[in-house]
Amino acid sequence: MPQDDADPTPAGGASARPATIMDVARLAEVSPSTVSRALSNPGRVHHRTRERVEVAAAALSYVPSNQARSLSSGRTRTVAVLVPDITNPFYFDLIRGAQRRLNAAGFTQLLVDTDESSDVEAAALEVMRKSSDGVVLAASRLRDEHLAEVARRQPVVTVNRDVPGVPSVVLDTPTGVTQALGHLHSLGHRRVAYVAGPANSWSSARRWTALETEAARLGIEVRLVGPWSPRLTSGAAAADAVLGERVSACVVFNDLIAIGMLTRLRDRDVRVPAELSVVGCDDVFGSDFCHPPLTTVTAPIEDAGRVAVTMLLSRVEPAPSAPPRMRAVLPTHLTVRASSGPAPNAEK
Repeated sequence: MPQDDADPTPAGGASARPATIMDVARLAEVSPSTVSRALSNPGRVHHRTRERVEVAAAALSYVPSNQARSLSSGRTRTVAVLVPDITNPFYFDLIRGAQRRLNAAGFTQLLVDTDESSDVEAAALEVMRKSSDGVVLAASRLRDEHLAEVARRQPVVTVNRDVPGVPSVVLDTPTGVTQALGHLHSLGHRRVAYVAGPANSWSSARRWTALETEAARLGIEVRLVGPWSPRLTSGAAAADAVLGERVSACVVFNDLIAIGMLTRLRDRDVRVPAELSVVGCDDVFGSDFCHPPLTTVTAPIEDAGRVAVTMLLSRVEPAPSAPPRMRAVLPTHLTVRASSGPAPNAEK
């Protein structure tokens, strides 16, 4: 075969254009479809043919087009990560963990903020069905039936949401808030409020159930206050509501609300923890240097992002020897700081 037919480089030595798959096919003396298979799915091509294609591609400095590769394989090599609120520090670590795992696998992350809206979330999932290879869905606000339907038509892994038949990564915060209640009990607190998250939050409902169960065991009165949007701005109203319950301590749905409460309590000259102990959840960035530093449930949030992507990729690119994992539960623990202390009326 004449070299001129395959070499896209002109006689002068300067490259006139990037090498194409047709150039590689001519030089390797195979069809363009064989080149595509050899480079994108080498296991489907005889090893001698694959080596010939690889040598030709290297000689021509051929770089496969992502667009062409997507068309031939039906894959985009992108994964969408949907979060309810991109400004919430909880999701910083989740996004970072997902990003690092995707980078290592040669995938690109598409980040979508669903604005705490089930309608926005549903619309984004429909778009991502065609625009990505799969979805990591954090703290979904969709109904169970809707999530199950989504999982039937596209690869998806949820974080902090557990629906039968849908792969999930769950942070065991109920155990963490149970530890928090035990901690408060040991400090003499007998009337405790739970400051709830959004009404449609699966994780908030689980934490309340765990607190009710543990409160009954310990002989503590626990009161439900809320629901509240999981934002810093909810803290002022939440603090006022808790003060109206005449409790000595509160366990709060997340650190953002708790930090907002600390600001409001300071404005109202309520001393924390001398008059009211406050316990948050998640241990997000900033919880250790607010005033006072926040006692909170520490969760491995970055690990959750990594594990969710690993589970998703096992569905996008399945390995016959390793069945995809359906559920992962990550442990949490209580981190005690200065915002919790003895109950005002506790015996010395």
